[in-house]
Amino acid sequence: MKEYTKSQLALRNGQDRDEIWVAFQGQIYDVTKSRLWKNGKHYEHWAGQDLTEELADAPHSETVFAKFDIVGKLL
Repeated sequence: MKEYTKSQLALRNGQDRDEIWVAFQGQIYDVTKSRLWKNGKHYEHWAGQDLTEELADAPHSETVFAKFDIVGKLL
């Protein structure tokens, strides 16, 4: 599996590139096709970041990531 740095992940924010990616527990997910991540923003969260610590405040569980493809590992 390809590995990405936090800087590389940050470029996949829906603004700098077309890809919209987020990380959770060391895995990077492609959320580009999700209407909830349009333009790289999902409520108060921004794409291109590790959302592991922020999930505790979300109204959903980590199972939400199951519907997205894993594109790599976060270094």
